[in-house]
Amino acid sequence: MFESLGFETLTAPQAAVWFALAIGLAFGVLAQITRFCLRRAVVGEDRKQAAGVWLTALAVAMLGTQYAVAQGVISFADHRFMAADLPVLAIVAGGLMFGIGMVLTRGCISRLTVLTGAGNLRAALVLIVFAITAHAALKGVLAPLRTSLGSVTLPLDSAALPGNPLIWTALIAAAALLFALRSGNKPGTLALAALIGALVPVAWVGTGFVLYDDFDPIAMQSLSFTSPAADSIFYTVASTAVPANFGAGLLGGVVIGALLAALLSGGFEWQSFDSPRQTGRYLTGAVLMGLGGVLAGGCTVGAGLAGIPTLSLAAVLALASIIAGGLLAQRALRSGAATAGVLHPAE
Repeated sequence: MFESLGFETLTAPQAAVWFALAIGLAFGVLAQITRFCLRRAVVGEDRKQAAGVWLTALAVAMLGTQYAVAQGVISFADHRFMAADLPVLAIVAGGLMFGIGMVLTRGCISRLTVLTGAGNLRAALVLIVFAITAHAALKGVLAPLRTSLGSVTLPLDSAALPGNPLIWTALIAAAALLFALRSGNKPGTLALAALIGALVPVAWVGTGFVLYDDFDPIAMQSLSFTSPAADSIFYTVASTAVPANFGAGLLGGVVIGALLAALLSGGFEWQSFDSPRQTGRYLTGAVLMGLGGVLAGGCTVGAGLAGIPTLSLAAVLALASIIAGGLLAQRALRSGAATAGVLHPAE
């Protein structure tokens, strides 16, 4: 469709960067206001309210994405989420690693990207280490580990959830909204969460339909943070050799959007580490999330918020593994703290 829009100075890949920047800005603002984060929904002290926000976004993402599929606007038939051979070992191991990492860093990588814009230097360091580790797993020294684990596959007749996709969509969205409405959140908060969810199908349709160009194609993609973080760190150090892409635009937009929201609300505050012990814990979590996000095929947003609406078995397995990893890590931390007779909630 892109060639019919009349752009004379922008190619489809260039337009995708500006489009991603706008999507990222919106996500950054909305996520900063709503404190959007799956870790909070799984192990946070306010997990019920946090889960209500996350599930509202998921419900809207489900409905919007599958409506676009039903209308024939986009298709996931050739998307990586629908690969016939499921790399089950890589997904489960990666998901568990990511879940553990997000508990160690007290935030999933989308939340930490937002916190970076709000002045949190702990989050900024985690984001940098996460990006370097993800890039190493995609194209560097950790790539052999990725390919080895990814070679253990489970052949599937269908890579999507079995049955009618519309029924799955209705069931998941209805259950999510029912929980959200009983989560104790204000209607305004849930409305903002719904806007976060709407960004998912907007991005899928934008990259898979509006910006589709036979002569200069781009990948169909939506909200995610693992690959965009790796792309952003590569673009930052080699911008004269590689152009900006959707991922770099998205990540940059999220940081800028969160910064604007924090400044306008008075929530911007410089924060750093309290101790070497805390620093080591966060760095460990960053490495686990970077490698885990690549192995699992995405983070809580890429495989979760944007992946589940594709009705992909790989996305469902990845999100379940991330949640399991988070719960195991939280249980281990609490058990260790109880044994030591002290709990360090700020670390």
